[in-house]
Amino acid sequence: MPFTIVRQDITKMKVDAIVNAANTALKMGGGVSGAIFKAAGEAELQAACDALAPIETGEAVITPGYKLPAKYVIHTAGPVYRDGKSGERALLRASYLNSLKRAVENNCKSVAFPLISSGIYSYPKNEALQVATSTIKGFLDNHDMDVFLAVFDKASFVIGKELFGAVESYIDEHYVERNLDMRRRRDLEFGPLNSRLVMASYERATAPAPGLEDLVGNLDEPFSDTLLRLIDAKGKTDVEVYKRANLDRKLFSKIRTGKGYMPSKRTAIALAVALELSLRETNDLLGRAGFALSHSQMFDVIVEYFIVNRKYDIYEINEVLFEYDQPLLGG
Repeated sequence: MPFTIVRQDITKMKVDAIVNAANTALKMGGGVSGAIFKAAGEAELQAACDALAPIETGEAVITPGYKLPAKYVIHTAGPVYRDGKSGERALLRASYLNSLKRAVENNCKSVAFPLISSGIYSYPKNEALQVATSTIKGFLDNHDMDVFLAVFDKASFVIGKELFGAVESYIDEHYVERNLDMRRRRDLEFGPLNSRLVMASYERATAPAPGLEDLVGNLDEPFSDTLLRLIDAKGKTDVEVYKRANLDRKLFSKIRTGKGYMPSKRTAIALAVALELSLRETNDLLGRAGFALSHSQMFDVIVEYFIVNRKYDIYEINEVLFEYDQPLLGG
């Protein structure tokens, strides 16, 4: 998929380029920077950096990767966080954008970033993540490239407290494994008869909408045909859909043209998100690929939260999925 958050040592990633969160003097530092220098070969990488130093905050330069699995190292100097009112956001955005430009200039098809400035430069991690994802998202709207955000441990990855709290509340309410058996719980709370009425109400809420068949075609229609009908009905273009779904262009083409091709569940959900489908429409589309959302699966409950609340930013969804150690959407 074009943008992926991974928990991995960036020095071991087999990508065309990795990004070093450097200082303006391009001298070997500690943390991730020190690990990159050591893995590449300190003397060789430092000599290459010395020839390019110094750089401005937000600027990016490129050197060979030497002993690294990556062909190149892109060095960028992120901002030191002061008060959030000193141009830090613009400078951090420039660090990502200029790094991506260096990657394109050197024909890189894949690049891995750390979360720039979120370590000793003290940029708040949740804000640093927002800048990273929004900048990368905007860049990928016009470029085909695989971009990874490499997080070494969960302590270096933080999503917003408000979003986390809302998702956590939804999980507490809907995730079966975190509660008593649903029927037993309803029986205890409402009594057996009222319990059945509550369940019937839920089933009506999630049942296919009347007339939905007119939109997506007959119940035997293949997944790809239904997808194309929905794209037209929603007034979207193919490019817009596969970009918003965080899908590789080749994979989308395969889904679109392949007779009888069935996507994975994650890919099918990503397309539903890209099309901004309702929960009913999402369940219908998933059903055509042989899948369904279930309250017994943490992954499904998290996805359902975003669909029910009409939050269709797949990058934001993937941040939450990553926080809960779930697979990410896209393909």
